[in-house]
Amino acid sequence: MTRLSVNLNKVALLRNARPLGIPGVSRSASIAIAAGARGITVHPRPDQRHIRTDDVRELAQLLEQHKDIEFNIEGNPFHGLIDIARKFKPQQCTLVPDEAAAATSDHGWDLNRDGERLRPLIGELRALGIRVSLFMDPVAESMQAARDLGADRVELYTEPYARAFDAGAAEKELARYAKAARAAAAAGLGVNAGHDLNQDNLPQFLAAVPGVLEVSIGHALIADALEHGLAQTVRDYLAAIARGGPA
Repeated sequence: MTRLSVNLNKVALLRNARPLGIPGVSRSASIAIAAGARGITVHPRPDQRHIRTDDVRELAQLLEQHKDIEFNIEGNPFHGLIDIARKFKPQQCTLVPDEAAAATSDHGWDLNRDGERLRPLIGELRALGIRVSLFMDPVAESMQAARDLGADRVELYTEPYARAFDAGAAEKELARYAKAARAAAAAGLGVNAGHDLNQDNLPQFLAAVPGVLEVSIGHALIADALEHGLAQTVRDYLAAIARGGPA
C-alpha cells in the first residue's frame, strides 16, 4: 500500500509561536508512528520559521529507534539542505525548487535550466546512501531527464489536481498525472506525490495514478488533527489511502 509520510512543519510553526516547547515535534512524530505512519517529513527553511536544526537532530535520533520508518528531509539544495543531509543522513531527500521567502512550494523543477546544477548534488546525496526524489510538475516528458540526472524518484506536485478536484473537474488533471507516473515508471523512477492532498481527494488520486509509493501530507493532516486528534487523523488518512487501492 502507498506509504503515508507525515509532514510536521505546521507542528513546529505552532510550537515556535511561544517559547514553551509545545507542541513537541518529536512527540508528534511518535504519535504519528504509533498510529501507523510509515514516514516522517520535514522541510527546514533558511529562516527556520518552522522546522529548526534541533528538530531535525531530535527526529534523526528518534527514528534510529524505528528502522522501518523513513525520514524524508525536503528543501532547496541550494539553500543549505545538503549540509543538513550530510549531518543527519535521512533515508530520502526531496529536492524542491522553492525560494527562500516562499510561503510554500508552488512548482516543480525546470530541469532544462537547473539540471546541470543539480547533477553533482544528486550524486553526492546518493553517495551518502540517501535516496533522491525531485519535486516535479506532472509533465511526462520531464521524467526521463530526472532519471538521467541520477534521481531515484520524483514527487509529483499535486496542487493543480487538488484545485481541479475542488472545482469538480479532476478527470483531465488525473489523466495528466497518470501519464506522468507511467512515464516515470518507464524511466526507472519511483513515484511519490504531495501538496494539498487531503482525505477527500486522496482516494481518487491514488485510484487513478498508478504506482504511487508514498504521499507526504502536512497542512491538511495537521488541520484535521486539531479537530480529531493526531493519532485518529493518521488512521483516517491511512483509511483514505486504502480506499484508493494498492500502489
